[in-house]
Amino acid sequence: MEGGSRAEGRNPNQLRPFSCTGNPLHRAHGSARWAQGGTIVLAAVYGPKPGTRKGENPEKASIEVVWKPKTGQIGRQEREYETTLKRTLQSICLLTVHPNTTTSVVLQVVGDDGSLLPCAINASCAALAFAGIPMKHLAVAIGCGVMDNGAVILDTNTAEEQQAKSFAHLVFPNSRKSVDSKDPTQKDEESERGLISCITHGAMSEDDYFNCIERGVAASSKISDFMRKTLQKEVSGDA
Repeated sequence: MEGGSRAEGRNPNQLRPFSCTGNPLHRAHGSARWAQGGTIVLAAVYGPKPGTRKGENPEKASIEVVWKPKTGQIGRQEREYETTLKRTLQSICLLTVHPNTTTSVVLQVVGDDGSLLPCAINASCAALAFAGIPMKHLAVAIGCGVMDNGAVILDTNTAEEQQAKSFAHLVFPNSRKSVDSKDPTQKDEESERGLISCITHGAMSEDDYFNCIERGVAASSKISDFMRKTLQKEVSGDA
């Protein structure tokens, strides 16, 4: 991190190249392959299917999240990912449109080089959109690390997360207008709500926390633009 440069040659605010492939899985109702550098997640959406899981409110739709690691069995970390994803997706989906149904989101980790949870959230949101699941708005996620020298870096890879004294996974409402909006005067009310989710690891001061959010907001707009263009391109292709 000498002079603010990173091992990959990126500057602190620079994101890794990201890509999204729409509907690579033909048997799913919607799917997306989202890549950020060497971190790649395949998300598949099945449903809505009739009935909710035990303990769920039948007057609303239920979201089920299944995490599949690249190798080995699912552990505590993956269970936490499932819980965080479920809460995040429930907060952005319109659960009253299809009451007493369950929509399953299955995440398959293809590659993990850091910022895995943000990549999975981005993949899930794209897959839900491709599946036509009603949503209040899309969400975009970004990883943000605080190094020992106080430097804040975005879109952390595995090596950086291991070296960081703390890091945060931040989820923001998709900035500007929704992907299907035809109204150019529509206000960006959703982005004014701030954070949807924030998961922190390690000791982080209040200044570091707000610095991460400030940097994350700026970066999230780039991911929002990319996701919106990807979805619009898919819609145009279908038409």
